[in-house]
Amino acid sequence: MAERNRRTVRDLRRGNRARVLQRLYFDGPLSRQELGPATGLSSGSISNVVSELVSEGVLEEAGMVDSEGGRPRTLLRVAPTTGLLIGIDIGETRVRVELFDLSLTELGRTEHLLAQHGYDVERVVAHVRTGVAEVLRDADADAASLLGIGIGVPGIIEQATGDGATGAIVHGQTIGWSAVPFERLLRDSMELPPQVPLFIDNGAKTLGQAEMWFGGGRGAREAAVALIGSGVGACVVHAATPDENARSTALEWGHTTVRIRGRRCRCGSLGCLEAYAGAEALRERWQEAGGPLPADADDETALAALLAAAFPGPGGPEAGPGGPEPDPVALSLLDDTAEYLGAAVADLINLFHPERILIGGWAGLLIGPRLLPEVRRYAGEYALRHAAARTTIELGQLGPDAVTVGAATLPLADFLARGGSRPPAAGPVRPTASVHRA
Repeated sequence: MAERNRRTVRDLRRGNRARVLQRLYFDGPLSRQELGPATGLSSGSISNVVSELVSEGVLEEAGMVDSEGGRPRTLLRVAPTTGLLIGIDIGETRVRVELFDLSLTELGRTEHLLAQHGYDVERVVAHVRTGVAEVLRDADADAASLLGIGIGVPGIIEQATGDGATGAIVHGQTIGWSAVPFERLLRDSMELPPQVPLFIDNGAKTLGQAEMWFGGGRGAREAAVALIGSGVGACVVHAATPDENARSTALEWGHTTVRIRGRRCRCGSLGCLEAYAGAEALRERWQEAGGPLPADADDETALAALLAAAFPGPGGPEAGPGGPEPDPVALSLLDDTAEYLGAAVADLINLFHPERILIGGWAGLLIGPRLLPEVRRYAGEYALRHAAARTTIELGQLGPDAVTVGAATLPLADFLARGGSRPPAAGPVRPTASVHRA
């Protein structure tokens, strides 16, 4: 019984620390007096928690603010130098590695190109190992200062448990990964202190977390976030009340059927959304339609050429007489794409009733400014009217690097949920919680 009570007291203390840290991280700087109403903790608990966190260097003073009729109050914030975070995006064309401080200020970046759709596991692992070493070296940082490494990957992530567990296992059918023990491979490859945890999750989920925390999803209770690159994915985030955790689910949205007996998708099925709206599929469809592309054009080059053909000149086809004429085949192809996307967005609306839908990913952000009005129109035609009227459809706000930022939020969320304590040195460490952005 005594041991149970000790565990309960310890968990309560950690929970109090986490509530203070989360409020200061997202809403700070705040004074001790403001932290009480913000967290629901007593003044005595606030005083104890703040004293602990300041003595550990997790919190620092951030100036003074006048109070009505009293002494100025000291503002507090989470110290950016408490530790370092690494976010990694295993993308279609490159492995991007970024180093951040605790405020998610970028301290270093490196990219390693992949062959077009080249997902050789050993090469990807080598790029991750080299990239982590490079950003730490360039920032003159020690790996022991890392609070964790977050990695966004394509596919379904399974957490192995029990005897002989190998951590995160990746099932990426479209990239040729079948039950790849990715976490074990990375652990065996990288020279990391055992206390540095790895967090591996679907790239669309990391994008979604970044947008919910810092981008277009802020303040929404439910949102769907789409990642459109060479492939297509999405996640749905169900935000909760301030004293609960958010829940997010990765969706294989790109492999929902938008056309019966349609084009062959790279997953092997017919008629998937990805076979029509992914950048790889757009390149192939543009070439099949006679688009003027070199045979070896990559997805990014091809998509830029397709948009330039459909919308020539800085003002597009509305620029006035005398300018270059838009390519009718390119325009038709993009209108078809907008309809496929609109129908698939309508599925998200009908299934999940999100308050917001955000379209991100490098290809989504490239085609979005041109196609978004038509995507909205088609979504309204295909979705139930009441549900569609309650949903806004916008572009993501964090740019094409949002997957990397989102990956870095995985160890950040764990650090905040632990109340500013590092996990024990016990090999691969599993994420413990998500943090709600009020």
